[in-house]
Amino acid sequence: MKKIIWILKLALVGTLIMGFVSPAFAFLDNKFKKELEKENAAVKLVHEVQRGGYDVVKTDELKAWIDQGKDMVIVDTMPYEASYKKNHVPGAVQFLFPIPDMNEWDTRETDGKSQAEFEKLLGPDKNKTIVVYCRFVKCTRSHNGATWVKKMGYKNIYRYTGGIFAWKGAEYRIEKTQ
Repeated sequence: MKKIIWILKLALVGTLIMGFVSPAFAFLDNKFKKELEKENAAVKLVHEVQRGGYDVVKTDELKAWIDQGKDMVIVDTMPYEASYKKNHVPGAVQFLFPIPDMNEWDTRETDGKSQAEFEKLLGPDKNKTIVVYCRFVKCTRSHNGATWVKKMGYKNIYRYTGGIFAWKGAEYRIEKTQ
């Protein structure tokens, strides 16, 4: 009988310990799922870059280019004029691109703006550095914009993948317009 009580006490203590230990190690399972999410996002980005034929630029690199006065056009592809007016990377100009890939130019998808207007915004120098961004890494408007820049014959195209969220996360100065 003493043996049975001792086994029951041990089982009870084990159950109590597992009740405290299991939640303490729950983060491990979450860590693995988060890593899978990161991997999926990274591979998606790589595939977009390969398909688009452009390069990428990180937040600190873009900041250095701006500080150095690099001759470039920075294109903000955020979906609403209000979001651009509220905050954008210094020196950026806005041009709306849709989320889905646009195989043929469709003014219904670009807020009525034509391909000629986009080319005028970028300028005639096809070797000029063009940087395209949106809000955050998963936003594909920057991919669509960079892809169109490539289709139009420009050579030095970069997608700023982190977008305005990463810019603000780095606590860099933003611009606002009226």
